[in-house]
Order: sequence, then C-alpha cells, then structure tokens
Amino acid sequence: MNEENAPILETAPQKKAWKGITKEIVIFLIVAFGIVLPFRMYVAEPYLVDGRSMDPTFETGQYLIVNKISYELGKDIKRNSVLVFHYPGDTSKNFIKRVIGLPGETVKIVNGEVTIINTENPDGFLLDQSYVKLTSLTDNMTVSLAPDEYFVMGDNRAESFDSRMWGPLNKKYILGEPFVRLFPFNKISLVPGKK
Repeated sequence: MNEENAPILETAPQKKAWKGITKEIVIFLIVAFGIVLPFRMYVAEPYLVDGRSMDPTFETGQYLIVNKISYELGKDIKRNSVLVFHYPGDTSKNFIKRVIGLPGETVKIVNGEVTIINTENPDGFLLDQSYVKLTSLTDNMTVSLAPDEYFVMGDNRAESFDSRMWGPLNKKYILGEPFVRLFPFNKISLVPGKK
C-alpha cells in the first residue's frame, strides 16, 4: 500500500480539539438561553406596532422595546403614560394605548372632550388632548374606575378600539411601557410617546 492510498486517521489531539469546541458551544448556548429568555420574559421584550390607533405617536411598523419590570417593582402608572397590555377580551392579543383615567377616578366624555373627576378635583378638570390626531365627537359616557382599573384610549381617537368600547383595563393585564423606539432609524427615541 502506497502513501496515497493509506487511510487517514484522526489523531487524539484533533479529537480533543473538536470535543473542546463542542463543549464551548454547548456552554455558550446554555448561558445565552439562561440570560436571554428570562430577560425577555421578565425585563424587556420587543414589540412591533400594527394598526392606526396610536397615530401619529406610534405608527405601523415601528419597533419598540417594552420595559416589563418597572411596574412589577412598584413604579406608579401615571396619566398620559403609554402602556402595552393584553387585550382583556382576548389575552393572546397585545394593545398599545395611553392612560387617561387612573384608579378611583371618574372619566366623563362629552362630545369627545374628556373630564377627569377625582378627590383633588371634585368638580373635574378638562384633559389636555393637544396630541390627539382625530377625536370622535360622538363619544358620550361616564365611567367610574375601581382601585385596580385604568381608562385607556388611543391617540387616534376616531380609529381606536379602547376603553370606550370594551371598558376599563384591569392592572393585571398590563405588560409594561415602551422605553425605546428602535425603528425606523429616523425616529429612534427613549421613552417614546411621553407627554
């Protein structure tokens, strides 16, 4: 048998090198999944905006990173904050809306104008809606919120499916707030939608 036809045998050092590389890859994957999955489940998660209910503040195709831990750690939800939450009528769907009414308040809507009645303002105050794209002049209702409920509406009031249709949002459905808009690049911002 000449040298050209001799079988090629892998040497022991080559086997050890492949075992070492395979071991490093497995360790990397375990660590990556051990960090990335919990981070995504409990800290921050990406969302893609789909729909016109928050135009012009958030438009279809915008890519957001949502802070999921702040409210879990006790951060107060404030009026005009933007929330991402499970739609109470079908928790497989997520919505993005603005907080209008806080727990314990009464929200009164007459011809599209929103009045908030609370302990500090027993006669109510008119909500500044200068950021609203289109308001619906046919909205007329009064809703009193329980201690764990919020009244949410889209900035594009004429095209938003929100608390006016399906009622107050219970706190248990809230996922978090957008804290970074990553796309489109010309609209990259921190805490987008803040008023």
